[in-house]
Amino acid sequence: MPRTTDAHTAATRSLWRGGWLLAARHCPSPNHDPRPARTAIDLVVVHSISLPPGRYGGNAVRALFLNQLDCNAHPYYESLRGLRVSSHFFITRNGQVWQFVACSERAWHAGLSHYRMRARCNDDSIGIELEGIEDSAFEEAQYTALEQLCDALRRRYPIRYLTGHEHIAPGRKRDPGSAFDWPRISHHLAGSGIVLPPVAPTSR
Repeated sequence: MPRTTDAHTAATRSLWRGGWLLAARHCPSPNHDPRPARTAIDLVVVHSISLPPGRYGGNAVRALFLNQLDCNAHPYYESLRGLRVSSHFFITRNGQVWQFVACSERAWHAGLSHYRMRARCNDDSIGIELEGIEDSAFEEAQYTALEQLCDALRRRYPIRYLTGHEHIAPGRKRDPGSAFDWPRISHHLAGSGIVLPPVAPTSR
């Protein structure tokens, strides 16, 4: 085996333990299940979330993914009562990366979805939630963390596509929204072979 391949394998192993990114803060969620057999993990889906909507900081998103959200704490939370969801990763406004589900497992982030002529995007995707709200700007620290996370993911998995929740569930979802800087991510991934959705330049 060529030395360059050995070096790449060693570097990748130094970033991961199984499906867990070592640099992330681990907070295992019960909301996951096995992926279908022989699944190629080739899609990254970018979302946005904040709880309550537009309020940043605190532990509400983590509590939601852990089934620990106090639905009496805010009127908006009543609509989330009984909801069982998760994402592989969550990036806070200051760029901290939390991981809730091993990438080898199926997180429950996409819902009813269809992309690259395949349905059930949870089966073969990795979900990344950015702390934010549709159509509002994200922070520089979040983009930096997202870029680093994408680099780690494509070294570990055969990632071929990166898209938004709005693109896999059009008409049902709008995140990450019009303020997300797709041209920046496209520039960062230039030459990687990863396909992004056709979107207009951001006004951010």
